[in-house]
Amino acid sequence: MSSTDAELTRHVHAERERLAELLAGLPEEGWATPSLCSGWRVREVVAHLTAAFRTSLPRLMAGLVAARFSFDRYADRAARADTARLSDADLLACLRANITHPWRPPGGGTGGALAHDTIHGLDITEPLGLPAPPVERIALVLAGTNPRNLAYFGVDLTGVQLRGADADVRVGTGEPVELPAKDILLTITGRRPLPSVTT
Repeated sequence: MSSTDAELTRHVHAERERLAELLAGLPEEGWATPSLCSGWRVREVVAHLTAAFRTSLPRLMAGLVAARFSFDRYADRAARADTARLSDADLLACLRANITHPWRPPGGGTGGALAHDTIHGLDITEPLGLPAPPVERIALVLAGTNPRNLAYFGVDLTGVQLRGADADVRVGTGEPVELPAKDILLTITGRRPLPSVTT
């Protein structure tokens, strides 16, 4: 599936707006719900989603140095520190104020921004039982999947091809396993176990 930068940008903005609307109706206990990100509640995920809007380059570099250049360690520390100093309302306001922010992950481009927001959006909505993104948006994220992504999440698809039951997507090569696009994304990002292949 090919897509233009303008189309990807439209989906980035739409996903942020969708999440802001869902979070606006969330009671306090909802913000404290464990997310699909191990060790993070919903509020830490929102802090992470909005961190790039609030973090200057010098602060980012200082945080990375303190975390011995482990981005995962830095991100965890930053999310916890931000939720300690910012209220849930502050985090929501930050998201709302940055729907059209031009942030892109280094080397990831607009597709990387869409993947970031969509995956972390699922980290929030799945445990809360809230609606998932549109299948079209998830399919765009899956279209950008590459071996480096799978390696980052520690997912081994050797001998397996995940096929969309509701979208024209294929990830991997081998024995076909049909799943909804949402479940494919959750699987290749390590949020759900790889389904067993029956022969």
